[in-house]
Amino acid sequence: MRLRNSILLASLLCLAVFQLRANDSLQVETQLTDEELMLAYAAYTDSIVGSFNYQEGTVILQDGLATIQVPEGFKFLNAEDSKTVLVDLWGNPDSGSEGSLGMLFPEQDSPLSDSSFAINISYTEEGYIDDGDANEIDYSELLTGMQEDTELENEYRVEAGYEPISLVGWASPPFYDAPNKKLHWAKELRFGDSPENTLNYSIRILGRRGFLEMNVIAEMFMLDEVKPKIEPIVSSVDFNSGNTYADFDPSIDDVAVYGIGALIAGKMLAKVG
Repeated sequence: MRLRNSILLASLLCLAVFQLRANDSLQVETQLTDEELMLAYAAYTDSIVGSFNYQEGTVILQDGLATIQVPEGFKFLNAEDSKTVLVDLWGNPDSGSEGSLGMLFPEQDSPLSDSSFAINISYTEEGYIDDGDANEIDYSELLTGMQEDTELENEYRVEAGYEPISLVGWASPPFYDAPNKKLHWAKELRFGDSPENTLNYSIRILGRRGFLEMNVIAEMFMLDEVKPKIEPIVSSVDFNSGNTYADFDPSIDDVAVYGIGALIAGKMLAKVG
């Protein structure tokens, strides 16, 4: 993905050079040539990507919480390797990767592929979400509030050393599948002064005690490629028996303090560069 390539390249080159120089047996000169830097970069990235073990078929998430039938044309990366991608390769804050249950990638791509995308999967347990407000939401008004909140959050991002984010608008307006309790929408984001915008396609699957999050991370120009794949991705994941929305028991289960509108306006996980 071109949005992060310059930052990724710089950070990995620095680490690769450090590793080369730390190895006395290599007798590396103080100044490495551009060719040596690129070779070091290639060796380091190959070692990381080559260590990943992808899965296909049926994958059980979080000790039986839910199941994903890996969609045709995709491969699944487990939680531990997904954190490596999100933090070490893509530069997300470490706190933003906590709780990742895994990621989906197109089967022909790796986390370092240009012109590709990925789906991060996580779970938030904040109670049963009443969807009674789903048909009453003004999505234009909601977007305005989200843009204002994003600007406020930028103060903390900049203080932490990250680029500010601009919420440009809806790339695809929210859609709620009430019978299946599945929700998805897409935002167009701009990081700092980047000339290319980022697509953040969000999927939420409601359950008994919380919701599954599936965030599609891609460049904005890939919207036409990503959008037809949303339905197969949404259909691939379901809560297991005992954890579904229909399993909610008001006598023992907590209810979230927000509804569908606040869920859409809530926190997101997106690349920071």
